[in-house]
Amino acid sequence: MTARAVTAMLGGYAAAAALASLLARLLSIAPAEASAWGMILSFLVFAGLALWAFHERRLAIVAAVLWGSALAAGAAVVLLGARA
Repeated sequence: MTARAVTAMLGGYAAAAALASLLARLLSIAPAEASAWGMILSFLVFAGLALWAFHERRLAIVAAVLWGSALAAGAAVVLLGARA
């Protein structure tokens, strides 16, 4: 149970932060508004991922989805680079 809680908290936070950054980068509105929308939606994403992490039976799937989405979204943000 401890491993699931740590994975849900840390992995969920990493995934939500990376997805918020990716959303802010992809939105075609002013950068300040895009960052605000990304951060607002990150709270919903984090809550949803944390709830799902405790619903899923297998910890390996939880870890793979949370850390995989965090790495994929983080890599996409890095590859997209700074907003022009």
